[in-house]
Amino acid sequence: MFYKSIGILALCGGLAACDVVTHPVAVVGPSNTIYRGTATATLFEGGWFQVSNGPNTCQGRYSPGTIGTTTTFPVTCTNGLSGIGTATYQSALEGGGEITMQDGTKWQFIFGRRSLGL
Repeated sequence: MFYKSIGILALCGGLAACDVVTHPVAVVGPSNTIYRGTATATLFEGGWFQVSNGPNTCQGRYSPGTIGTTTTFPVTCTNGLSGIGTATYQSALEGGGEITMQDGTKWQFIFGRRSLGL
């Protein structure tokens, strides 16, 4: 019974670690400035992303979603800009949307394999 309990505990611990995934992100800002980075998502808690272009870095946290759902998230940047993003999940690992910064500019937000083509 002891070994069976250890086996079940190990299996549960291994499965818990599987709910974290990292995928590429690209954000296209003013003058087609491309910010690149990654998003790390968890199955039940949503995730966070960070993108950079030179000295400026932008980041945000988002809620989990399913295919076809849209999530809204705050974005802050080291250059003082902040905004609100919306993104639609096209699959569990891909999607995109738009970030509207407080200065009125609109930035394109892409996550997943499509972001690698920018």
